[in-house]
Amino acid sequence: MTDTLRLALLEGDGIGPEVVPVAVDVATRALAAQGLTVETTALPFGAAAVESDGAPVPASTLDALEKFDLWVVGPHDSASYPAEVRYPPPGAVLRKQFGLYANLRPARAVSGVTATAPDIDVLVVRENSEGLYADRNMTIGSGEFMPTPDVALAVGVVTRAASERIAVEAFEAARRRRGHVTVVHKANVLRLTTGLFRDECLAVAERYPDVRVDEQHVDAMAALLVRRPADFDVIVTENLFGDILSDLAAELSGSLGLAPSINASDTRAMAQAVHGAAPDIAGRGIADPVAMIGSGAMLLRWHAARSGDSRLSAAADAIDGAVAHVLGEGIATADLGGGASTSEFGAAVAAQVG
Repeated sequence: MTDTLRLALLEGDGIGPEVVPVAVDVATRALAAQGLTVETTALPFGAAAVESDGAPVPASTLDALEKFDLWVVGPHDSASYPAEVRYPPPGAVLRKQFGLYANLRPARAVSGVTATAPDIDVLVVRENSEGLYADRNMTIGSGEFMPTPDVALAVGVVTRAASERIAVEAFEAARRRRGHVTVVHKANVLRLTTGLFRDECLAVAERYPDVRVDEQHVDAMAALLVRRPADFDVIVTENLFGDILSDLAAELSGSLGLAPSINASDTRAMAQAVHGAAPDIAGRGIADPVAMIGSGAMLLRWHAARSGDSRLSAAADAIDGAVAHVLGEGIATADLGGGASTSEFGAAVAAQVG
């Protein structure tokens, strides 16, 4: 592998231009400590791209992204866009264009942050390409439609192929973690769709005799995450369930502002925190960059697994350790009860990784 890592930056809207540079600075310092340099390229994206190019994800950005394996993507505020470019949202464009079928969302309590579930340490592996989400389940157009003004319908799509590949992602992740996968579904009601998802996940489980597997209905899973979160390791589920359960797990760990995430295919990945653009606090310097910093660490770890370069995983470990150390010292932004600004928190983490 080369000693230079090339990153595409899409800062996005709201607090994106505040938290994305902090995450990139931390990653740059962590990589420098491993003898690696970072070359960043900013690309038009979000509201700024609507103004400059007439679209939140211009064709020039999509063409440029083809040259990068790794992207750092800020949140978007598509509700504020002009109606003619509001749909599909920018994240959906990226996911569909590049086949980013796996959304990986860890939730773990850390010292220094009050957590409802201080023993939680789970990874939600969310199928990211189909299900009931209207922007992901149709080849062309939306999966929601109204045959009359008084009737609205939604199409949910589940395929064996997509279920199989996300199950493989989950079982491989479990091998790197604590060797336990929980398949979450609602096959007692959605017998054909989530039943197919469950059955394919259990079929994949037969290839991994070293990984313990069980299953839960999604409503029971929500209750059990609250009651005994330490019982779970990797949770694999379809799109809608994964979105809801990962937000629940993040709040149980302390805050949605702590929740990192990557969206990945077999060959590309983008770091994108779970939280939104938070336009109400944009520009005030108080946004929490923890989730974006953690997403950057996940991105490096993903690339390390595929490139075989242990320097990347060492940098990711350093980032996670630095965030935990800084939070443990009581340095935090206002959402976590602290008094640090976005830049002050980022500087404290950067000093640790350096």
